[in-house]
Amino acid sequence: MSDKHYDALPKAHTTYANIVKSLLPIGNGGKVSRDQLPQSTYYVDDLHIDQENLDDYRKICGFADDGKVPATYFSVLSQTLQMNMMVKEPFPFAMLGLVHVDNSVTQYRPIGERETVAMSVTFDNLRDHAQGQQFDFVTIVKSEDEVIWEGTSTYLSRSKKPSSKDKKSAPRPVMVKPEVNEEGVHSIFEVPEDIGRRYAFVSGDFNLIHLHPLSARAFGFPKAIAHGMWSKAKCLALMGDLPDAYTTDVSFKLPIFLPAEVELIAEPVAQLKNVDDTCEFGLYSSKNNKPHLAGVVTLKSDSK
Repeated sequence: MSDKHYDALPKAHTTYANIVKSLLPIGNGGKVSRDQLPQSTYYVDDLHIDQENLDDYRKICGFADDGKVPATYFSVLSQTLQMNMMVKEPFPFAMLGLVHVDNSVTQYRPIGERETVAMSVTFDNLRDHAQGQQFDFVTIVKSEDEVIWEGTSTYLSRSKKPSSKDKKSAPRPVMVKPEVNEEGVHSIFEVPEDIGRRYAFVSGDFNLIHLHPLSARAFGFPKAIAHGMWSKAKCLALMGDLPDAYTTDVSFKLPIFLPAEVELIAEPVAQLKNVDDTCEFGLYSSKNNKPHLAGVVTLKSDSK
């Protein structure tokens, strides 16, 4: 195990030189096995929120400036640790070929923007998929010894054949656009052509598929596509006052090609009254009703 402790989050630009290596065949004298993930954990022992970056994040996603950290923000912060793990450990997949397919975050209590916390990120749950292999990044945020936030980001590495004959992940069900509920949230909004570039400067995620049509085409996309975590955050920001303790799970469906007009349909958050109550939401193309995102908010207890 090669654990690593940081005094602060690594700067994204210091990592990108190494990311270029992920475009090359895996070397170092031999192949890295696709049968296991690195057994390592990366830590930031004293994480202080960058107020300017948090303000920019709130603005681009639509969150209120209420002194609290949006539940999706720690997923953004953890990406720098994730990138460092993928380039510094014997990681078996090419970074720029990965597809973010699912994301789950749980906030156990409101987190103040000036709190000092500890963050850790580790690999987990390598499994086969019909289109290749999936794995998780698991992030945990603590205040002293108390877990106050945790998240799981699931990625797919596409390949022609899975690495083994084990049971594969089941195909995703077809998602049908629901009828609009008058008590819920219904919002149609424009997604501008430059949202990928703008969000990249806030999040540090400069994946080329988000930045420009020309760079996106190099990876098989006809246009640049919006970041999945931006679309998740935008939906939550539009859904109103969320509980103090909740989980929000999202599956990313079809990409949002930029520019676009999209439609959010969500059940009312007010129906969350008891632990494990849920409200569902989805993001769709306003032109053809195809799904971009399917999500659910689940009320949780305020303790881990």
